[in-house]
Amino acid sequence: MKILRWIDVFYVVLLGITLGAVLTLGAFVAPTIFHSEEYLGKELLNHYQEGLIMTGIFLKTNNLLNITAIIIILRESYSFKMFQRDKIVLASAMTAVFAIFMFTLYYTPDILAYQAAGEEMTKSEIFANIHKGSEIDFMLLAFSLAILMGRRLYLFYKD
Repeated sequence: MKILRWIDVFYVVLLGITLGAVLTLGAFVAPTIFHSEEYLGKELLNHYQEGLIMTGIFLKTNNLLNITAIIIILRESYSFKMFQRDKIVLASAMTAVFAIFMFTLYYTPDILAYQAAGEEMTKSEIFANIHKGSEIDFMLLAFSLAILMGRRLYLFYKD
C-alpha cells in the first residue's frame, strides 16, 4: 500500500501544477497579453496578433492538460475498481476530464481554424461565442480541479 501513497502524492502534485497553470493563464497571462499596450506604452500588436500569441501558449499547455486528464482517468478508475468510491471525487474528476477534453479537442481546434481563416473571421459573433465558451470551460476546469485536489488531500490525510 505504500506505493499507492506515493502515487497519490504525485497525483495531488500534478493536480496542483495543472490548477496553477490554469489559474495563471486565466488570471495573469491572458489579461497581460490582451492588454499589452499598457505594458509597452503603445500598441505594437493588434488584438488578432495578441490572440495568436495566446493560442501558442495554450497549445503548449494543452499537452499538460491532456496528460493530466489521462492520469485522472487512470487514478480514479483504479479507485473505482478497488471500491474506493467517493461521489465528490467522481463528480469532480469527470468534470475535470470533460472540461480538459472540451478545451483541447473542441475549443482549441475551432479557434485555430478561425485564426487560420484570417483576422476578419476572429471578429465574427460565432468566434466570440466559441471564445466565450472556452473561457467558461476553463473556469469550470479550474473549479473542478480545485475540488478534486482538495478532496484527494482530505482523503489522503483522513487515512
